[in-house]
Amino acid sequence: MGYLLGIDLGTTNSCMSVMENNQAVIIPNAEGRTTTPSVVAFTKDGKRLVGDAARRQAALNPGRTISSIKREMGSEWKMDIDGKSYAPPEISAMILQKLKADAEAYLGGPVEEAVITVPAYFSDAQRQATRDAGRIAGLRVERIINEPTSAALAYGLNREDPQRIMVYDLGGGTFDVSILDISHDVIQVLATAGNSHLGGDDFDACIAKYLVEEFNKKEHTDLIRDASAMARIREAAEKAKIELSQAASTQISLPFLIQTPSGPRHMDQVLTRETFERLTMHLVNKTEEPVRQAMRDAGITSRDLKKVLLVGGSTRIPAVQRKVRELTGLDPFRGINPDECVALGACIQGGVLSGKVGGLLLIDVTSLSLGIETVGDVYAKIIDRNTSLPVERSQIFSTAASFQTSVEINVLQGENPMASANRSLGRFRLEGIRRAPAGVPKIEVTFSIDTNGIVHVSARDQGTGRSQDITVSGASGMSQQDIERAMRDAEAYAAQEGNRKKQEELKNRAESLLSRARHEARKLKGDDRKRIDEVMQDLENAIRSQDTARLEMYVQAMEQALNQSGVWTQNNSEVHDDGAMDV
Repeated sequence: MGYLLGIDLGTTNSCMSVMENNQAVIIPNAEGRTTTPSVVAFTKDGKRLVGDAARRQAALNPGRTISSIKREMGSEWKMDIDGKSYAPPEISAMILQKLKADAEAYLGGPVEEAVITVPAYFSDAQRQATRDAGRIAGLRVERIINEPTSAALAYGLNREDPQRIMVYDLGGGTFDVSILDISHDVIQVLATAGNSHLGGDDFDACIAKYLVEEFNKKEHTDLIRDASAMARIREAAEKAKIELSQAASTQISLPFLIQTPSGPRHMDQVLTRETFERLTMHLVNKTEEPVRQAMRDAGITSRDLKKVLLVGGSTRIPAVQRKVRELTGLDPFRGINPDECVALGACIQGGVLSGKVGGLLLIDVTSLSLGIETVGDVYAKIIDRNTSLPVERSQIFSTAASFQTSVEINVLQGENPMASANRSLGRFRLEGIRRAPAGVPKIEVTFSIDTNGIVHVSARDQGTGRSQDITVSGASGMSQQDIERAMRDAEAYAAQEGNRKKQEELKNRAESLLSRARHEARKLKGDDRKRIDEVMQDLENAIRSQDTARLEMYVQAMEQALNQSGVWTQNNSEVHDDGAMDV
């Protein structure tokens, strides 16, 4: 039986967790880090890099490096690399593939299932895109769970005292705030609000803009058109932001930033926390209205809150923490790791689904209202935001013109009273309506939202009994055919990557044997020396040939030659803990 991962698929960094001995624990990646940069790069020789390796080469390869893809989920964004077009779910799937592979190496078994988190304010299209990314990566996505809710799971498990909490989640690219009731083994979301385009990336962008402007003042050189220089500046901006969470100022030094006709130009700039806060205060202030909206929707004031949990790396910014105190009157709770708690909560939810965690009930809500377009560009809401999930609601509509035999249902998500100002999740047509004057036919439209926040819509003519339904899909920006093609590509890449790793390991083994053979050959004479020399030459040629089968053959020949010479047996003995020699 395979493992189930809890995955925080973040804008800037991703994190994964698994249940071990009934406890959720963070799994380190192959580099030994608990978080993996959500960055993908394509090298010019056709290799794919994910995580730290992709991030390290971003300045040298900016046009082929993709970061913050989470902000594009559910959109029509595409990127062409070497004649192939990639959609956001495919890029996200590459990140998930690395997490899956690293987890399998760590756990020593297959990872088949996952619970993946998304911002609470993600639309249906963005949730569909996340689910598609999981499928492409070879994961069965058991549940899509909201990030603030997931953080509350990590905090609220086994809490005895009932309490009302706020989760303030400011990550790399998104902001969410949720109000939750925690009572023994029940965690109920009361309300959620947010901004799906507000996060640490925006703080970085403010610093980068400031650095470019200051550089232009001093050097009279515009850096905007130099992709490599801008990549270095963005990297330095993120580092400065992190340092200013602890220090009053930071030194930004970027030697040889750009080459000009008069020679290289370097950046050497001091950035103070005061300047940083002045540059980014408008971003901090953008979190205020969602917080107030969430409290209004929950029907509470700040006096009703017992704790505020900070989630996401950007909540380490001192100005953000001050804003939280200003809005709630509470000091933020520091008992959970803001980078890891979301993945831990996702894993706990997976434990609930698999039966490993018992007696815990999670009641989440839909973050955005749902409805249909009616005559005059009017948005008719059927399910209001912050309705508990799962939910099913129906409403009766009629025809706008006499003797209509069909109607088109435009499914919308959003809060604007004008239909055209909201997002269309999909359209479908109900045919075969009985001919009658306008307003006579009764058409029942039913919306349902499952526990993943995925929308299902149906329409039924009560006169004829004819019905039509739609599970909103394809809104992720990829058709079913595209997803299946991407799944095949991902499987082929995984197999290719496995062969490449096997070849690298074999090459390393061969080079180690060569080094050993050269050392030992000096001790040998006669036929033994001649045999070792001959096999060494064959092995060197096999390494250069990049022929795996040939290399494997001569690795075995080298091992046999060393063994026959007597040096292999003598020097490859293993010492056990009890001191006995195993020859």
